[in-house]
Amino acid sequence: MQIEGTVALVTGANRGIGAAYVRALLDGGAAKVYAAARDPKRVTIEDARVVPLALDVTDPGQVAAAAAQASDVALVISNAGIGRGTTALDDGAIEAARDELEVNYFGVLHVARAFAPVLKANGGGALVNMLSVVSWLHVPGMGTYAASKAAAWAATNALRVQLRGQGTQVVGVHVGYVDTDLTAGVTDPKSDPHEIAANVVAGIAAGAEEILADEASEQVKSVLSNDLATLYPGLQERYDAAQAAAAA
Repeated sequence: MQIEGTVALVTGANRGIGAAYVRALLDGGAAKVYAAARDPKRVTIEDARVVPLALDVTDPGQVAAAAAQASDVALVISNAGIGRGTTALDDGAIEAARDELEVNYFGVLHVARAFAPVLKANGGGALVNMLSVVSWLHVPGMGTYAASKAAAWAATNALRVQLRGQGTQVVGVHVGYVDTDLTAGVTDPKSDPHEIAANVVAGIAAGAEEILADEASEQVKSVLSNDLATLYPGLQERYDAAQAAAAA
């Protein structure tokens, strides 16, 4: 879809990749960008085209109110997400998994359900869901987070089929580590959020339905057809080394 002149909405827009999406859309010529966040006062981008909007994606009533207010939207980027950094066997893993599912999966569904009719009324537009390489390949330290992103990936694929008839472009975005607050403790290479946002906006404009927004996502996607015995030994070695270092 065309970015120039469009009206867009970004969830989780107050920081990280969300704020980068707002800037990339403005750079692409968007006419208006609803910058949605739990606390809209934390949206700090100064541009007359930016409209801060209160939105907690775990609250269906608030999502419905946002859809009513932003009834002119043609592009929705469902970016809000959380990560608790837990393995499936950690104390508190069940609570962490529920928190992550509420935002990363059910939040995506709430936004899609509320905004699909809005997009239809405005010609179809596009719905973009922010996913991850761990939608495909799970690592112990991100076990519960990965499960929520895998669920969101499945929902994205289903929504793509369901919304095609109304002309809505449904896009799944996969990334590795991105340099945001969420990955502050990660020492592995991380992508620049502004580069990720620019790549995604360009992909939306080109009509893509799946965007591999960085080198990590391209690498992981390229090996997914390999046998599990090929995929997981390297992850096992890294996990064992981290456990040994922690115990030392």
